[in-house]
Amino acid sequence: MNRIIALPMENGKLCEHFGHCQYFALVKIEDEKIIDIKEEIPPEHVPGLYPKWVASFGVTDVIAGGMGQKAIDLFNEQNINAFVGAPIKGAKELVEDFIGNKLSLSANYCNHDHGSGHEHGNCNH
Repeated sequence: MNRIIALPMENGKLCEHFGHCQYFALVKIEDEKIIDIKEEIPPEHVPGLYPKWVASFGVTDVIAGGMGQKAIDLFNEQNINAFVGAPIKGAKELVEDFIGNKLSLSANYCNHDHGSGHEHGNCNH
């Protein structure tokens, strides 16, 4: 699984309100291991901007607490899977749970373009 996962963060934890985060943690995964975590401060929030901005970093997946359906659709248009309803934890812990298929989510919205064979919620990818 080679991926880049974006997480909206606030004060070191997942931000409940996707569009109002302080920064995004960009977590690079290769061969089931976290190899890099970067922080990127997003531009001013304008509806519809974040999905394209996040996609510019090569992001494959977004893990969020809450996100509207329009944002989910915009991420899917950028070939980015959106996982919504994640618990409020740090980025490393959330991604480790994701890699280990232990991340508890209330919903996920996959574009099904990734064939790594991992299952998260109802989406095999």
